[in-house]
Amino acid sequence: MKLGVNLLCVGGLIDKAQLEFCQLAAEAGYDGVEIPVLEGSPEHYFWLASELDALGLKRACTAIVPDPNADPTHADPVIRQRGRAHLEWILDCATALGAETIGGPFHAPIGHFTGSGPTTEEWQRGAEAHHRMAEQADERGMLLALEPLNRFETHFLNTAAQAAQYCELVDHPAFGIMYDTFHAHIEEKDQAAAIGTLSGQINVLHISENDRGTPGTGQVDFDTVFSAVKKSGFDGWVVMEAFGAGVPELAAATRIWRPMFDDHPQLFHDSAAFIRKGWARA
Repeated sequence: MKLGVNLLCVGGLIDKAQLEFCQLAAEAGYDGVEIPVLEGSPEHYFWLASELDALGLKRACTAIVPDPNADPTHADPVIRQRGRAHLEWILDCATALGAETIGGPFHAPIGHFTGSGPTTEEWQRGAEAHHRMAEQADERGMLLALEPLNRFETHFLNTAAQAAQYCELVDHPAFGIMYDTFHAHIEEKDQAAAIGTLSGQINVLHISENDRGTPGTGQVDFDTVFSAVKKSGFDGWVVMEAFGAGVPELAAATRIWRPMFDDHPQLFHDSAAFIRKGWARA
């Protein structure tokens, strides 16, 4: 297991001002950090890689489809091509960063709905784009970890059962799923069963509490999660994800209107201790 912390809790672009939180992650005992790749250039992420190397931190990253006009699942070939170009930009930034995995909902625009569930045609267009992305990721020594979101954020991919079917449709060994306990807490009736459905297909595990605060302080049954994930044979990136109200654009996107943790040192240290103890106990 590699323990990571998603740095979306401190900003959408990790720059010089956020390096203190990278240092905090190293001091708290994380093996690496999950870097948001939402904006910027490959040159920026190459610079960041050198800073993280100096701290001894490995890297994962997370990305999204930010714009309905760059949707790789869209029926319009012009929009679809812009979406594929965006996926290539993600790959280039992740390569410069030295990321081992690319996770997140890089399937369809967050908060953009059609009024119904995903169509066969949407899934087929998405699978074609993600198969090509997986081929490129494999060539660069990376794994993909596509993230199902709850139904209030996307219509494209919500459940573990859907995710397992989509993996079969994409059909590439470098392609898998990011299992997020926050979204699963909303969508799944049984997290252990959901994890079992994805056995062998989880490439990143997101540890996220039901209120997006410090893991272990809410309703998610993490003992069950850890046991089920270890039973499945998974031993990859386990990443803590929490959100706060301190970054306005992220607070707006994640609907966080109140503090969810005391401060970043408390969040980082308590979460690392909780996850390592839970993992060892499972």
